[in-house]
Amino acid sequence: MIPIELTGKTAIITGASQGLGLATAQLLHRAGANVVLNYFDDSDGQNSRNTMEAVSKLSERAVAVSADVRQIDEVAQMVDSTIRQFGTFDILVNNAGILRDKTVKNMSAEEWQSVIDTNLTGVFNTSHIAADKLSDSGTIVNLASISAVLGFFGQANYAAAKAGVIGLTKVVSRELAKRQIRVNAIAPGVILTDMGKSIPPQSRDQMLQQIPLNRFGEPAEIASVVLFLCSPLASYMTGQVLHVNGGWWG
Repeated sequence: MIPIELTGKTAIITGASQGLGLATAQLLHRAGANVVLNYFDDSDGQNSRNTMEAVSKLSERAVAVSADVRQIDEVAQMVDSTIRQFGTFDILVNNAGILRDKTVKNMSAEEWQSVIDTNLTGVFNTSHIAADKLSDSGTIVNLASISAVLGFFGQANYAAAKAGVIGLTKVVSRELAKRQIRVNAIAPGVILTDMGKSIPPQSRDQMLQQIPLNRFGEPAEIASVVLFLCSPLASYMTGQVLHVNGGWWG
């Protein structure tokens, strides 16, 4: 048995109020890490309630922090508060993301920009702060998407943002390599989060026919790959994109 041990490490997971972010935070916590569950403080307070409830089921090694990844000053405050509380910042998981699907013809400028701001600029903002604050030999894991590779109908904003995340991953991996900081990305297929479940049934059936494993993924299956990339088992991996999609290649 080869255990993955992250005791003494501190991880910030953006967009951790639900779905992949929450599953990742829970798994890294189980591996011994201190975890900061970041959430966006939405108007109805649901993200806050979800995150606080999740933290209450963990230990004193878990905290919830509100920060809008689109605002670099809020990201900086989140990182500084993490270091003050836990004394170290070793792992960054960039998971925060939104959908605003429409065809290019029908997509508004606001719908385009909102997805770019959250899904791509948010990753730049956290990476910019992490470049100075992350511990030597730390790691960054960015959540890209199969949409960046296949270009799904009606997802010009989302696919463009996630393709940008892949490019950003490769650049940042080179720039931070001198400090032995590893930067990798995961491109999930359709995962059964609330976002994945929101896909119309007809579209989901068509997608399922393209997947050799004949099923959609579970959040825990992506979280497990994040854990691997954060562990010593991936010590010679950087600048890579892992496609975790059940074999779906178009």
